[in-house]
Amino acid sequence: MFVRSLIAITALSLSLPLFARASSPESVYTDLSPARCRTTKVDKETGSSVQRCPGVGGHSLLVEDDDARQSVTVVTPDGKRHPLRYWQVVTTAFSTVGEKAEWRVERRGGEVVPIALIVRVYANENPDAPDERTSYLAVAKITPAKVCVTEKIKGGATANEEARRAADASAARPCLQ
Repeated sequence: MFVRSLIAITALSLSLPLFARASSPESVYTDLSPARCRTTKVDKETGSSVQRCPGVGGHSLLVEDDDARQSVTVVTPDGKRHPLRYWQVVTTAFSTVGEKAEWRVERRGGEVVPIALIVRVYANENPDAPDERTSYLAVAKITPAKVCVTEKIKGGATANEEARRAADASAARPCLQ
């Protein structure tokens, strides 16, 4: 009995790091600045544009700029596009995205697997003060079934931590409309 218990405890203790790693998402950052992304489309008549930016785990991001509003589309490794529609879901005001994307990832079998995406969105929501910007963190889940925005967190002292918690729990959250 003692030997069996010792074997069970040893096996459990050796597997704990595997469980901890799978349940502990971490952050990986990619650049959304125009200098790091490649322009793929420009409409000379409207001025709208699309830039392809690097991602993680075979994913990439398209930063779309149309009518002084920006949004992001997640492109999965199989080429499927998942528009996040920040200009409808986060704010309808004039907006820009921040220069970094924060990917919440898990390491599975030596591979980096994105489970969520956090992007800062700056909105000009006060027409009387066009230089005043409101900051939001848009949290999107990345699951095999759905990629969509699940949370919109207003900027503040604890917003980054709140966004990471929301991202780590996003798989079970509904999409914002």
